[in-house]
Amino acid sequence: MALRQKVSDACEDMITRWFDGGGQVVIYDANNGSRASRKRLAEKFEEKGIHVVFLESLCDDPTVIERNIRSVKISSPDYRNWDPDRAVKDYYSRIQNQEKHYEELTETTWPSIRIINVGEQMVTNKIMGYLQSRIVFFLMNIHNRFRNIYFARSGQSLIEHSYRADSDLSPGGWEYAEKLKEFVVQKYNKSLEDRGLDPKDRRLVIWTSARRRSHHTAWPFLTASTSAEINVKVVEKPQMAEINPGVWDGLTPDQVRKYYPNEWERFSRDPYAYRAPRAESYHDLCVRLEPILVELEREKEDLLIIGHASVIRCILAYLVGLPVLEIPAIEVARGDLIEVVPASYGVHSQAYHFWDGVGRSHGHESSGKDDTNLYESYSYENYAEDTRGKKGAKGTVSEGATPQPVGPVL
Repeated sequence: MALRQKVSDACEDMITRWFDGGGQVVIYDANNGSRASRKRLAEKFEEKGIHVVFLESLCDDPTVIERNIRSVKISSPDYRNWDPDRAVKDYYSRIQNQEKHYEELTETTWPSIRIINVGEQMVTNKIMGYLQSRIVFFLMNIHNRFRNIYFARSGQSLIEHSYRADSDLSPGGWEYAEKLKEFVVQKYNKSLEDRGLDPKDRRLVIWTSARRRSHHTAWPFLTASTSAEINVKVVEKPQMAEINPGVWDGLTPDQVRKYYPNEWERFSRDPYAYRAPRAESYHDLCVRLEPILVELEREKEDLLIIGHASVIRCILAYLVGLPVLEIPAIEVARGDLIEVVPASYGVHSQAYHFWDGVGRSHGHESSGKDDTNLYESYSYENYAEDTRGKKGAKGTVSEGATPQPVGPVL
């Protein structure tokens, strides 16, 4: 008990230092299983002006408990190299020991959230203010159902350099769309087979932006032949439009350096937060995508996002857990299918290369961009391709090869 108290005191001191240093939110994953311990914790931090919200997760459904133990708990570091059945038995013994001492969160003195049977029921108490309400909203939209999330860039358009043009796919873009469909159907069916699932019982939901090149890249999935292979639903998401380059639209990097030297210098110092004249910054884009992230958490079906590189960067960084300052430098090449699988204690991510046609350059420096166009080659849409090696977060494999991680496996 002395060691446990020592660790607890050290954690609480760390929390205090975090807030003293300007921090705003802390998630304290601790076992405050008694009313006395919760009272002590709340009073301690309230004296420092720190608001405390207690979060309790209860489950009395034996089926849910068994599934959760086997899919999440026994994959923790505590049970590394254990026999699964022995690990399950040991965890049940932990639950029984905990039940002897645990006191349910029934006090109403402080704000609290109770989640029962993984979202079957939620009880809130004294939730006030924007941030606390957003936490409740987020918790109401998450689930623990297994699914795959895929990302692919839209095909090449007739006018690649113009944000305002919203042009249709080029002939090479339509060819790319067909190849993407073939590759996704193959990967998706193989994934269902490996998981022992019947394709008739699952559906692949496809999100696109409302821009022509994004939505039209999904059209091959709506053909009768594809519908006979997999169950597909395509949904347009206007919030997923690419980042707005403002007055830099259509300019090459050299032109921006010439006509906007001061803005270029500021952008080069902070490509995440800097906003060009009448444009969006990556921070603005992340704020715009917040409702999409909530929908992403709520979506229980397997998901394919056919989008623009800037949008894919923001969503990938959220899923994988990358710092926001690295978002502009995440490489998202046309011709790669990125797969993200949410798992216990993080996600697993990998990329598969499937395309080398029009719209993607060849050789070691293959990037799938137009090097003469600022919109594609540097600042807003594909900043990463000119920052190669700085903050790369992509692994690429050819068909049939061993996949490599995309960024950290958390």
